[in-house]
Amino acid sequence: MTLHYKGKAKRILSSLGVEDYDRIRIRKGSLVYEGIVIPRPEIFDDEHVILKLDSGYNVGIYLDGVEIEVLEKGKPIQRREIPSLRFREDLPYVPLIVTGGTITSRVDYSTGAVISHEKPEELLDIVPELAEIVNIDYVPLFAEFSENLTPDHWRKIAKAVYDELRKGAEGAIIAHGTDTMHFTAAALAFMLRNLDKPVILVGSQRSIDRPSTDAILNLIAAARMAAQGPIAESVIVMHGSPHDDYAFVIRGVKARKLHTSRRDAFQPVNEPPIAKVTREKIELLSNKFNPRREGRSQVELDDRLEPNVALLHVWPGMPEDMLRYAGERFKGVVIAGTGLGHVPRWLIPTVGEIVSSGVPVVVTSQCLFGRVDLQVYETGRRLLVAGVIPGGDMLPEVALIKLMYALGHTSDMEEIRRIMQTNIAGELGAHLGLNVFPPCWR
Repeated sequence: MTLHYKGKAKRILSSLGVEDYDRIRIRKGSLVYEGIVIPRPEIFDDEHVILKLDSGYNVGIYLDGVEIEVLEKGKPIQRREIPSLRFREDLPYVPLIVTGGTITSRVDYSTGAVISHEKPEELLDIVPELAEIVNIDYVPLFAEFSENLTPDHWRKIAKAVYDELRKGAEGAIIAHGTDTMHFTAAALAFMLRNLDKPVILVGSQRSIDRPSTDAILNLIAAARMAAQGPIAESVIVMHGSPHDDYAFVIRGVKARKLHTSRRDAFQPVNEPPIAKVTREKIELLSNKFNPRREGRSQVELDDRLEPNVALLHVWPGMPEDMLRYAGERFKGVVIAGTGLGHVPRWLIPTVGEIVSSGVPVVVTSQCLFGRVDLQVYETGRRLLVAGVIPGGDMLPEVALIKLMYALGHTSDMEEIRRIMQTNIAGELGAHLGLNVFPPCWR
């Protein structure tokens, strides 16, 4: 046995013969704590001991003025050998393209940090149901928190998906951090043309070693969609409710993370989810999707993106020079306006100057649900005269990525306008029903 403590804590515990996983009792004044000694991350301080209490919770106890009694020596953890992968001829091959995030990670107690699983066997050991659905293999691409991703990362993901589908994969699953998953899903929707197999982004809000994890259901649902789903689009598969009962399949250009920590944080915007997936089956909720086509994939890779595009959210009192700077610094600007797509009146002349200089300006709404309409109020009509491109019902971040795509293909203002107002990957809805609205969370 060992003791993963240092300095003062190690001296105190070692003098009493305490090792990791021993059961001890600590008296601190009138308080008594009893539990199992948990390894302390080495990068943390040396003045506390961590106990796992019988309730299942961990508690850190400051070691000054304590009495410690060893109740029972711990037993060394016997790590069983993880079985090797076995390829099954009756199951489709689906790669798990790993980009980082909580879903393929575990805790390293030597540092307290979250590190990635390195082999698919490790994941299958935790989620053995996957082995009954797909032949899965890891494609390690990079290990980044999703807030650190850039358009260059999107290109690498798109190329990895393209390569795997062209080699015969029946779909692709991308393990991704949740914070910017909807950005990547939208980018893949534009870069993977003639898509004929499902491309599924999956993540988790809570790590796989927690009792409340959403990772297991999300992975099973993603694997089922990749192997059996009729949808050939870039989609996000995440919990559809706060309970561990089903996941939603959401079109990548219509998805938004609407909560920081809930398991059902991802919801569709301006259209219903395409499908609901449980551990056992897929239930289609819409018939509006690009269908899977059997046979060798004919997907095409078009990763021409111009990353030098800005997204600005207007606010009351927004200074004109900020917008002017964006027009001078970037090759395209997306404005998330208020309501139907409005900006303060003093910004409109600057918008006109930016457009006249050859920089396209797209207007969307901060409201998310609904669409911009620049014909209703004077502000909107003046923006149209200034030359802006209405963003329809596109989310601001989807409009950002689509403008990157448009500028990656042309610098002609009229062609950019045509691309931005043409539905390419389901990002522009024909009409909106009043019943398409976010869930009422309580």
